[in-house]
Amino acid sequence: MAESVLLSQAARDRIVAEHQELVAKVASAPAGTEPDDDAVRAARLADILENGTVVDPADPPQDSVPLSLEAYERIYIEHLDLTTRGKIDIARKIETARELGDLSENGDYHAAKEEQGKMAGRINHLANLLGNGIITESTSSTTVQAGAVVGLRYEGDTDVERYLLGSIEERVEGVEVMSPGSALGQALVGHAVGDTVEYETPTGAKLKVEIVSVGG
Repeated sequence: MAESVLLSQAARDRIVAEHQELVAKVASAPAGTEPDDDAVRAARLADILENGTVVDPADPPQDSVPLSLEAYERIYIEHLDLTTRGKIDIARKIETARELGDLSENGDYHAAKEEQGKMAGRINHLANLLGNGIITESTSSTTVQAGAVVGLRYEGDTDVERYLLGSIEERVEGVEVMSPGSALGQALVGHAVGDTVEYETPTGAKLKVEIVSVGG
C-alpha cells in the first residue's frame, strides 16, 4: 500500500463500515481456517485507514487524481501483481529466450523485452495513480465534485449525457469518464444542478452545458 493515502471523509466513513463488517466475518470463521479474500481485504482496508489523510475533494491537492475505493483497490492489486509475479514471469521469459542464442535474430527475446518495457510503463502509471489518488465517495450533494456522476445537456440539444468525473481507471457501466483536469471538468467543479457553465474546447470553440443532475 502507498505510504500515504488521501481520501474524502465520506470515503473514510464507508471504509470504516466495510472494515468492521469484514473483521466480524473473519472473526466468526472456524478456528484454523486459512486466510480468505475477506481477511486479505480487511487488512488492505486497515492499511488505508492507518495511512489515510482526510482531504476536501472540492479543494484537492494539485495533480491529484480522484478514484473510487473500487478503482483504488483494483489499481493496488494490479500494481502488486505486476511488481511481484509479473516481474518474475517476464524475467523467466527473457532468460528462456536467451538460451535460444543469437539475440540479434531472436524473436522471442525481443518480444519478451518489449513486453518487459510495456509492463514497466504500466507499473509506473499505476504507482503514480496510487501516489496521487484521492479515494472519493459519491454523496447526495447537488454540487459537482470529483467522483460524482454528472448529467449534462449541451446548449441546443435535448439529450442528457452522463459522465463520471474521475480517473480513466474508473469503470462504470454506461457512463463515460471525464478528467477533472479537462477544460469541461474544471468548469464544472463547484457548480450545482441547474447551473449553466461555459468552457473552451482544444480547438478554441466555446460551448455551454447545463448541469441536469449530480450523483445519479
